[in-house]
Amino acid sequence: MLSNRSFAHSRFRPLAMAGAAIAILLTAGCGNREGEPDTHYVAHDVETLYQAAKARLDRGDIKTAAGLFDEVERQHPYSPWARRAQLMSAFAYYVGRDYNHAIESSRRFLSIHPGNKDAPYAYYLIALCYYEQISDVQRDQAITEQAMAALNEINRRFPRTAYASDARLKLDLVKDHLAGKEMEIGRFYERSGKWLAAQLRFRNVVEKYETTSHVPEALFRLTETNLSLGLPDEARKYAAVLGANYPGSEWYNRAYSLMDKHAPEAAES
Repeated sequence: MLSNRSFAHSRFRPLAMAGAAIAILLTAGCGNREGEPDTHYVAHDVETLYQAAKARLDRGDIKTAAGLFDEVERQHPYSPWARRAQLMSAFAYYVGRDYNHAIESSRRFLSIHPGNKDAPYAYYLIALCYYEQISDVQRDQAITEQAMAALNEINRRFPRTAYASDARLKLDLVKDHLAGKEMEIGRFYERSGKWLAAQLRFRNVVEKYETTSHVPEALFRLTETNLSLGLPDEARKYAAVLGANYPGSEWYNRAYSLMDKHAPEAAES
């Protein structure tokens, strides 16, 4: 799996440091509201300004670094340095876990430079920003859906890149997470006696997330709910699929015992 921070540092190799000019630049600004660093300096040459931002990033002053990279673009919008600074700004915001600004900066880079060689990395940063905000299955999964969409976009656009390889690994985890959410809701409906609503969730797991770890339980729950609905033949079908794909598993053993107890004729047919 990629190391995101080390990749970005190797991707943008610093030029020779501007030395004293950077020191003058970094002490020129005054603090703004509530102690936040002021990055709106008087005009400076683009290389000095960029290296000031890079120096702050290397020292871990993430917020100031991001602001300085933005200042490169503001003061020198038509310079090749501005293009580099846009992506470094996105990276700095990502490192600082300011995901909204990181996504915004990455999208701005892509809107201006859609065919740039670094476009795959911009898409990857967007996906990481969503991926790292995925919450537990008890919470709303809108961010998880956005993460899946962003990871799929990388795989679709750049299938042979290292970004796509990492995206595919993360997609497996995202799908497992979403399947877990479906199972959690399905169990709630089942406990409430809402068999049809529960079945909808369990079928979603079997049909949409068939490679996840939740499928065996989903098949068992479908067996269980069909028996509760008085549909032993339907229950037998799901138990048979469970036995064919997960023989000897805990969920198959439970399904077999359930069928043997509540619908022995269907179990034997």
